[in-house]
Amino acid sequence: MPGESPRVQPRGERLHTPLTSHEIEELRALDTCVISDAIDSFGVRLRNEGFATAGFRCLFKSFPPLVGYAATCKIRSTDPPIVGSRYFERTDLWRHIGSIPAPRVVVVQDIDEHPGTGAFIGKVHVNIFMAMGCVGAVTNGAARELPGIEASGFQVFAGRIAMSRAYVHVVEFGGMVEVGGLRIHPGDLIHGDRHGILTVPPDLASLLPAAAQEILKKKQQVMDLAKKPGTTHDEFSQALKEIADFQSDSHRDGAKPWKR
Repeated sequence: MPGESPRVQPRGERLHTPLTSHEIEELRALDTCVISDAIDSFGVRLRNEGFATAGFRCLFKSFPPLVGYAATCKIRSTDPPIVGSRYFERTDLWRHIGSIPAPRVVVVQDIDEHPGTGAFIGKVHVNIFMAMGCVGAVTNGAARELPGIEASGFQVFAGRIAMSRAYVHVVEFGGMVEVGGLRIHPGDLIHGDRHGILTVPPDLASLLPAAAQEILKKKQQVMDLAKKPGTTHDEFSQALKEIADFQSDSHRDGAKPWKR
């Protein structure tokens, strides 16, 4: 509401050992589709969960996949804030960002009735985020000054493009946010590219590249069959079944589902 005071949400960071830089790079080498398939192969969550379904889009489709840990906040921009909650006065938000393991992704939920009247994500703030070890941002709200952001190499997922900041101000930070139907907590590991974003179950993060490579091999086998003259329907059906039925070794060994 107009004039509301900013709030610090109870800390909900995921207390998991951060991935090594090598493990992060392994995930960045894979697109979000095969990461999603690899997660499915472990059977730890329903196949219609764990990813955003609507509400924003990838602004820089040629960039490599985004991988990082979520730092969260909620904003409004339609109405003026009270003194002390304007975004440039929120050094406590910056401290929250610094408490999250690097690389970091700023996840911003615009809670106005009509999100995106003003843009929180612009070229100046992006450069500040980059100085804090952030590699991207996700918001159901707006972004602006796209050429400057693109030149920096900072990935952004946004609900719309705006020209003004309007009355953008931080309402709260450090708690659960929801963007595109996906609930994200501080410290959640995010993977995203032109296809969208998803959260990575922390216990699987280091195991996904190997599972993804197996899935990619099976997909290539189907595509190779499609190029071979005389391939029968039964051969296609069997090859597709092998992809659909693929389960990681950990799944076969009884991996436990990931619970929020």
